Formats: sequence, C-alpha cells, structure tokens
Amino acid sequence: MNGRQRVAAAIAHQDTGVIPIDFGSTSVTGMHVKQVAALRDHYGLEKRPVRVCDPYQMLGEIDAELQEIIGVDCIPVRGRWDLFNIDETRLHEQVTPWGQPVLIAEDIDLTTDAQGDAYIYPAGDKSCPPSGRMPAKSYFFDAIERKLDVDDDALDPAENLEEYQPLSDDDLRFFADASITAAATGQAVVGNFPGVGLGDIAFTPGAGLRDPKGIRSTEEWYMSIAIRQEYIMEVFDRQIDVGIANFERLWDAIGENVDIVLTCGTDFGTQNSQFCSVDTFQKVWFPYYKRLNDWIHEHTTWKIMKHSCGSIVPLIPYFIDAGFDIINPVQINAKGMDPRWLKTTYGDQVTFWGGGVDTQRVLPFGTPADVRDHVREQCRIMGAGGGFVFDAVHNVQANVPTENVVAMVETLRELRN
Repeated sequence: MNGRQRVAAAIAHQDTGVIPIDFGSTSVTGMHVKQVAALRDHYGLEKRPVRVCDPYQMLGEIDAELQEIIGVDCIPVRGRWDLFNIDETRLHEQVTPWGQPVLIAEDIDLTTDAQGDAYIYPAGDKSCPPSGRMPAKSYFFDAIERKLDVDDDALDPAENLEEYQPLSDDDLRFFADASITAAATGQAVVGNFPGVGLGDIAFTPGAGLRDPKGIRSTEEWYMSIAIRQEYIMEVFDRQIDVGIANFERLWDAIGENVDIVLTCGTDFGTQNSQFCSVDTFQKVWFPYYKRLNDWIHEHTTWKIMKHSCGSIVPLIPYFIDAGFDIINPVQINAKGMDPRWLKTTYGDQVTFWGGGVDTQRVLPFGTPADVRDHVREQCRIMGAGGGFVFDAVHNVQANVPTENVVAMVETLRELRN
C-alpha cells in the first residue's frame, strides 16, 4: 500500500493498521527551515542549504530524502507565487539572521537593517513600502498593515478582491505540470490552490499588493464581521464566484492527479473560545463554504481540508454540514478539544489531520520520553478505525529541541514497523 492509498483509506475511515503521516504538504502542516536543517544533520543527509518553501513562516522544504526517513505519505502541489506575490521558481542562496544558509526566492533579501530587522516587499518591488517584517531575534515574518483607515462611505468590495482573480493560463499549466510530477510519487497529493480562503487573516493585509485598498487592518476586519456583515458577505460571494471558476479550470487541467485540496485557513478558534458565534458563522461563512464544497463534491473527486486553530468545538458540526471532509490542525490543548471526545463524537464523520503531537507544551518543553509516550497515545486514540492522518498541531517551530523532534519521528517509525 502506497502513501496515496493509505491516506485514501484513512479518509474513508478504514483502519489499515498503518497511520498515514503528513509533514510538508501545506503551509499549516510543515516545519520551520531551521528544524528541517537540524533533522537533515541528525540523519546524516547531505549538508546543503534547505529551500524555504513558505517565506512568510520560513518553512523548509521536506524533500524526498527526509520524507522517506519520516515516512511521509503526502506531497504538495503549490503555486508559483507566494503570499507576497513573489515568484518561487527563481531562487538564490541567502543567510538568515540566525546564520543558516538557505535557498529562497530571488526577490527576497534577508539582509538586516541597523535594528536587526529583515523586510519583504510586495512582488519584490522595493519602490513600495515593505509588506513583511522579520523582527530582530525572530524566526519568521509578520505582515505589515499598510492601510489602517476605513472610509465607510467609499467602501467597494472590489477593493478587497484585487488579489482574487482568474488564474492565468501560465499558472494553470504550472499547477498541471506540478500535479503530474507529484502524482508520480505514489503519495497523496495535496493541492494548495489560491483564492478561496474566506477572511483568512494572513491574507487580509494584502501582502502581495503594492497599494492595498479596502479593509486591510486586522482589527478593522474582525470588527467588520460584526458591523459590516453585508460588505463581508458581498466580498465572500464574489470571491467564491471566482474561486469556483478557477476550480473548474483546475479540475479540467489536473483531474485526479490531486487527491485533497486545502481550501481555507481561516481560524475560528482562540485558546479558550471562538472568534465569532455560531449564529455569525452560519450567516457570514456557512453559505459560501457550502456552495464551494458542494461544487467540489459534485464535479471532482477531491477531498476538502479545512484549517482552523483553537477551540472550535461548537463549530465542528457546521464544518461537517458545510461539506468539509478533513479538519486540521486539531489543537488538542485548546479548551474542549479533548482527543478522546473528538474521536468518539466526530471520528466517523470527519478525518482529523493533525493532533498527533502537542506543539504548545509537549514537543517544545517535554522530554524525549514525554514526546514518545504522547505520540503513542495520540496514535492509539486518534488512529482507531481510520479517520486520522498524523501531523503536529500546526507547524513545528524553529527552536523546538531537535531531540524531541527526533523522538517523534522515531516513534512514528517504530509504530509503522
């Protein structure tokens, strides 16, 4: 049984005796580039610069060598353009502020200023104000909000849709070619297609736009969910129109070379509660999620992944009703997100992709023995009866002790063997 078959069986809630594993198939299931280099060193792989595949979070590419060691069953299909609208096919070598050689997009310069900060510019255009900043002693970029004011009398939903456009023919060919290569590996292929992350706060500031307009402040966007609902819903409605048209062309070009699509990374949970009420979710998001998911299920074979951090217990049944097949990252240390309860209550209705290891407490602050025991227990609980793909609770961060990450990997290898 190959990786694609293992993941398909898990999503179909079939227990094959082997839990599928994902690290690196999306921007929310990866590892920091510093961590990837440390793992390569530990396992004696060739010492060379690791490619940064997501500059915003400084995630590292988990290539075929490391995938084989970890036992990864999934592989990404990504677009050519990153969050900052920078071409990710043209790379150069840079040294990070913490001294690590990496391969990163040519239009990104990691040289720091007098304060120790590094900056990214929209589309690599240094004639514009920067749209991303890595503060001194940090390990990833923060989006810079360049438009804070809102003129309610002049608001136009089109301004919040500037970055959500029909795919170009070149972009379509790029996705098609990448999907053919990915499918040939025998792994489950996860499509990271742009344009349908409804209200995803990572995209709200318009980091790839030279002159963003509309509502681009995180604070204003969250307030708008309460005080400008009609505006937000108009943005979502038009966004889904474009998204479905793009997905239709993607399906025609890619077809069954892709198995899963991550459509939306909007977070609805905090550590102890939710960003909005169930009623607000049902009114503002649910109709648009359902319209997109219904189209995907009716016209493709793709399974649909929804990412949302935090305590999302009241919203899980609505995610399921909206047509999401997979929930990630399963933040098991958030309020109410007890893995036993989740598995008993929803384990036969949705696939949990994540929740394999607690990245807030156990992985960064436990001992290797703690990590091993925790991983075994999570696999025992979540893996029963299928419906589980092992991954950490979101990305593995830069300064997690390498011995703890190795303990996680070695425990997964033991369980698989």
